[in-house]
Parts: sequence; C-alpha cells; structure tokens
Amino acid sequence: METFQKNCIGSQKRGVRSRVELIPPIETRLKCLFYLHLTLSSLLCSRVCRVYRFQTNDQRWLLVREQMSETPLSFSLPKKLIRMLIHELTNRSQEVKELGDLSPHWDELRLDVLDHCNDLLRCYQETLIELDKLSASSCFKSSTSKSEQHLQFIPTNLHTQRMEVTGPDGVWYDVITFGAPADHHQAFKHGGLRRLLCKHTKHQDSFVSYSRDESFRARELLDSLAQLQPLIFGLAEELLSISLEMSPARLKQILDSLVYQTEQFVHAVKDELVRSARQEIHNHCNIRQLHANGFLCDNMPTNQNGLQYSKEEEEYDEEEWDRAWANVTKSINCIVVMVDRLQGKEARLRGDISPNQQEAARERDADCLTTSSTSWQEQLLPLVVTLRDCVREAVEKARASMTFVVLQEAVAASVGQGPANVLQRRHAVFSQALSAVVCGFMLKLQAGLEDPEFLQQLHKVGVLAQFEGLLSTYGEEIGMLEDMEVGVADLRKVRFNLVEAKTEQVDDLLPTLSGTWNGVVINVPLPSESFASLPSELKDGCLIPICPVLFNIGINQQQSFAERFGDSSLQEKVNQQNCECLKTYCQTLQQALPDMAGIQSVPDMLLSLDRSLEAKKRKNVEVLWNAAMVCRKVNGIRLTSCKSAKDRTGMSVTLEQCVLLRERHALSQQHFGRALDTMRRWSTLLPTHFAPKAPRRHFYPVAFLLVTSHLLVLWLILSLVILLSKYQ
Repeated sequence: METFQKNCIGSQKRGVRSRVELIPPIETRLKCLFYLHLTLSSLLCSRVCRVYRFQTNDQRWLLVREQMSETPLSFSLPKKLIRMLIHELTNRSQEVKELGDLSPHWDELRLDVLDHCNDLLRCYQETLIELDKLSASSCFKSSTSKSEQHLQFIPTNLHTQRMEVTGPDGVWYDVITFGAPADHHQAFKHGGLRRLLCKHTKHQDSFVSYSRDESFRARELLDSLAQLQPLIFGLAEELLSISLEMSPARLKQILDSLVYQTEQFVHAVKDELVRSARQEIHNHCNIRQLHANGFLCDNMPTNQNGLQYSKEEEEYDEEEWDRAWANVTKSINCIVVMVDRLQGKEARLRGDISPNQQEAARERDADCLTTSSTSWQEQLLPLVVTLRDCVREAVEKARASMTFVVLQEAVAASVGQGPANVLQRRHAVFSQALSAVVCGFMLKLQAGLEDPEFLQQLHKVGVLAQFEGLLSTYGEEIGMLEDMEVGVADLRKVRFNLVEAKTEQVDDLLPTLSGTWNGVVINVPLPSESFASLPSELKDGCLIPICPVLFNIGINQQQSFAERFGDSSLQEKVNQQNCECLKTYCQTLQQALPDMAGIQSVPDMLLSLDRSLEAKKRKNVEVLWNAAMVCRKVNGIRLTSCKSAKDRTGMSVTLEQCVLLRERHALSQQHFGRALDTMRRWSTLLPTHFAPKAPRRHFYPVAFLLVTSHLLVLWLILSLVILLSKYQ
C-alpha cells in the first residue's frame, strides 16, 4: 500500500474529472465539462487533496482521491438570508403601521409587533454590518469562533468531503460536514429550540393562524375600502348637487358612475375571508373586552333609546354580514329607481312620453312623490344618506375583520413564534442548516445534470437531505440536538428553483434567495449550456422541494453516561419520527418513478432501518449506516455533524469511505483495517493537529492520587500505623 500526499490549493484543474470519450458530439461533452468545472470553481475553495492506493480482492490497485474544500456559501448565503429577513421585517412593520387608528386593544397588539420587529431589525442590521466588515475572501468559521455573536448565522467548520474512485467508471462520493446547527452564542442553559418552543406553545392559543396569502388579500381589501368609500361618498354628494340643476343627462352620467363604484365595493366586501374573520373574532376574542376597548364601539348604530348596541354582544349571527353588504345593494337600487321616476315625471311635464306611459308613471310616482313642487334633491337626500350609512357600516365591519387578519398574521409571524431571542435563535440555526444543504444540493445537481432519471426525480418528488448527527444526549449537547432538530425540520419550507445565470462570472453562479421566512426559495443559477439541457418543467420554474431527515446516535463517552444514568428518549423520538418521513419520501418516489434504477431494493433497506431502531442497542451506529445506504440509493444529500465537525465527524466519514470502498469497489478485507488507519492518519478531514498522536505519559502528583477513595483509606491506615509505632 502506498500513500501520497499533495496540496492542491490554487490549482485551476482541481476537482474536475476529465475523461474523453470518443463518442459524438465531443464538443457538447467538452462544454459540459467546462461548465461543470466553472460551477465547481465558484462553489468550492481552499481545497486540500490526498491520494491513496489500496489493494482489491483480485490483487489490483484501487486509486482513491480524497478532497476536502471550503465553500463561499458559508458566508454568502447567511448574509443573503439576513437581508431577506430584514426586508420581510421592514415590510411587516410598515404594514402594521399603515393600519391607521385602532382601538386600544388592537393598538397594544400593534405595539407588541412593532417592538418585536424593531428588536430583530436592530440585531440583524448590526450583524450584517459586522459580516460585511470581514474580508470578501472569508469562507470559513472555525470551531473556536462558534460562540461569537456576529457569527451566529454562519455554519461551523462547513466542508465538502469528496472521495473519487478513479477508473473506467470513476465515481464521486460526497459528504457535507459541519458543526451541528446550533446557537452557541445564546448557549443552552434553558435548553434548545425544541424545549423553548414547547414552553411558548401555551401562549399561541390566543392567536389565529392566517397564511401570507390571506394576509395579502386582507391588505388588498383594506386598500380597496380606503379608495372606494371616499369615491362613493363623493359621487353621492355630486349626485345631490346635480339634482338641483334638474339635468337628466348629467344626472344619469353621475348615477352610472355611482352604481359602478358601488358594485365594485360590494364585490370587494363579499370576500369569504371577511366572513371567516368575523367568525374568528367572535370565537377567539373577548367581546366585552373589545367593546370596552372601543374596537366595536366606534360609530356603532344606536337603538330606539339612543344607546349603542352590537350584535356581537348577543349570539353570533352568521347572516348579519350578508345583510350588511346587501343593504348597500338595496340602497343604490332605491336611488336608481328614484332617479328613473324623477326623470319620468320631467318627461311627462314636457310631453315626451305617450298617454299610456304617463298614466303608468303617475301610478309609480304616487308612492314616493308627495307634491309636484318638491325638488329632486329633497327626494334623493334621504336615499343618499341611507346609502352612506350602509356603506359606512359595511366598511367598519370589513375593516375590523381585515385588521384582525393582518394583525393576527403579524403577531403569529413575530410575537407568536416566541420572544425575539427565541426567533433569532431559530433563524440562526436555520441559516446554518440551510448553507450546508444548499452546498450539498449544488454538488448533487452538478453530478446529475447528465442523468435524465435524476432530473425527473427532482421535479416530481424533490430531493432527500439526510442529516447524520453524532451528538450525545448528555449535558449541553442535548440543547444542540434540540436546536438541530428544529433547524432541520424548518428546511421543509425551502424550495429550489433552477435559473439561467446572467453571466459566467463567479458571483453570478452563486445561489440567491427570495420569498419569505415561511417560504424560502433558493434560486440556483446554471450556465446557459447546462440550463438548456434541463427538462422543460425545471426550465419553466418548477420548484424543487426538499425532504430533510435527521438521524442521531451519540457515540462518545458522554453518551455512555446518558444511557446509564440519563435519558436518551429525545434521540429515540427524533429517529423514529424521521424514519417515518423517510418512508413517506421513498414511497412517493416509488410511485412517481417505479422503474428507477435500484428502487426495488429500498423497501428491504427501510426494513433493516426499522429493525435497527427497534433493537434499542447502545450506540447503535447501524441506524446511521442503514439511513446512509437509503440516502445514497435515492440520490440524496449526505450531511454529517457532531459538536464541531472534527474528531467524531472525521472518524465517521473515514469509516463510511472505507466501507464504500469495500462494498462497492472490492477493497480487500484484509487491508480494510490498514486502509482505515491510513485514511484517519492522513485524512483531509483530520488535519495534523487532529490526527491520532502517540500516547503521552502523564505524571500526577501524589496528592491527586490520594483523592480516590481506596487510596485515601489506605493512606489513613498507614498513617495510623506510623503514629502508633512512633509513640510506642
């Protein structure tokens, strides 16, 4: 066995597997290789390589190249996420401010939202300023910096670990390694995100969940009401003014405009969201408190005794809202009928209609025209006043409902997710997990651009991301696992969108972010040649979902303490829940692509995973291995984490690499142990200062040895014997 070591930093040909095949069209393949090299160059930096030669079962030599790289995504993607969050928080703050005058109850809620947003905005803006001060070439956060506040959003020790087995059918095996996504700055005195969010769920019952789409519709309706109400009132006043002139043509023109705007108003307020919001107000709010705070008292109608009343004080009436907007329709119809009658009377006075029509008009006018001397304005005035009252009542009810929707969505999106420090922690943990999974997706995409089956899998099912955790369930690492669980689960809201790169510059080949916190879209740019080869669905903007799963097995000495004296139920629960998610993804994939290569063996692999979970063995690493096998079989992204992505992560990855060489490339069993020792000694993931070292001899003072109970008793006995002999 021979081992070769070489540094490949700065090489322009690093990481590109060039293989010329004498098949047409060779120009197209060379272009694809060039663009692959171009994309990888923008994604990977500071590469370090090792080359190994191992013996196979048939006495041949297996040439293996191991490459570890940093990535600029470590800093660039979190900064883009922070900018997106700042933009979203600014918009939310502005939307809540623009709700206008509110009752004391709702104004108090608005102030809570604004304070929450302002706290996060101030913190994120300061973080972004500190990150912008760093060198543009910064692409790595060491484990010694994991507790620094301005680096909360940056993943720790993020690396791409790639192993290439060269040969006629050379293949790459990729693993993303990084420190477990967790907020080390806020530490874990009160637990991780899972525990903190559970404590806060009891406060969420008072909030009604509305989607961003519903909130957007509510804001649109509020804008429409703000425009239509003064427009209707203005046209009604103009109608009264024109009625003094008794000009039928002009009156008809104004009336047509009034009818059109009123129809637009009724169409707007008939939205089903208004009805459902009024029901939620009745169900979730203390009506008497709202009444006392003035939310339901402003401009309320009065009863015969002159006292304000509200139907909300009684049993909720589902038809009340229908009557409100229906009264607007009836009022405008009455005005139309009155104008027709007035114009008909004027025509009779001029003799413009036949005797039969005059007689019919006299009968219609008898109910509403008292004397011939009454002016048109006097007869239209009560109808216009009624129309304004009905519009005002409908506007107040609709505005109250839509204000409720906008505020509830804002409260749920900010205050409803916990205090500012908890939401900030969640954003930071999500940012770390997102940077790692985006890096893994881009590597997986570049490797599968020429695989039509993989591209079909992307737009039909999405991509699997399997997180392998090596955290113990003891001490601080429980909080890290709680953080990691929530951060991985939040990745379900992420979607990938493949776009054509503007240019072939490095910056234009890095992904960008769009959307909101509840729906993050990662825009992955591809060079023109690569983008043109995609299926039409992906080129047309089909979003690619991600299925993140987390399997954790503690493997260090602290886990031994946890299993003997502590509690490992969190690990068992996380593994079981994510196993179900993995099964669901595999079943969907089998249904969408039943002829996919190797898909038939997945059920047996899942069965093995189930058995390993049921075994309840201590430090059962079979769970991790079975999950990794399923992940590779379905073209998933592999990610491995421990506390800082150093010792435990390095040991796990090197073991996985050697097992892959043995299972898939006939690495000789008798050389397996030597290969593992060699890769662990020279591995790129275990630099010299982390590589195994010769054991040191430790000389402890006698006083330290006497601390142990047995030696202490022996020392006391010997001391007593010496004292007795001295006095004798």
